[in-house]
Amino acid sequence: QVQLVESGGRLVQAGGSLRLSCAAAGRTCINAALGWFRQAPGKEREFVAVISWSGCTTYYTDSVTGRFTISRDNAKMMMLLQMNSLKPEDTALYYCAARRIGGVTATTTVSEYVVWGQGTQVTVSS
Repeated sequence: QVQLVESGGRLVQAGGSLRLSCAAAGRTCINAALGWFRQAPGKEREFVAVISWSGCTTYYTDSVTGRFTISRDNAKMMMLLQMNSLKPEDTALYYCAARRIGGVTATTTVSEYVVWGQGTQVTVSS
C-alpha cells in the first residue's frame, strides 16, 4: 500500500514563494501519475497540477499556470510543487495524490486519484 506525506506548507506573504514536497513510501516504485490538489474552506477539492509517471506530461489549472511548477523524481519517490507569486486565493489545504498503480497517464479528474496524503496548509496573507 502506497503512503503519501506532504510537507512545506506555511504562512507566507502575497508575492512570496513556497515549495511543497510529497514523499511516497510503501513500494519500491510508484508507476502512477501523481498530482497536487487543494481545498479551501467551504469549497470543493480542485486539481492544481498533475504529472504523468514519466514526468513528460503536466497539466495545470488556469489560475496557477505560469506561477506553479510540478516535478517528480522517481528514483527518490518524491514530487514537488514550486509555487511562486503566491496570492491570497491560493490559500488552501494542499494534498498530493496518486492514481492506481499502472495508471501512468496524467488526468485532471479528481476521482481518478485513489491514494491521498493528509495535506499541508498553505496560507497566503495579503
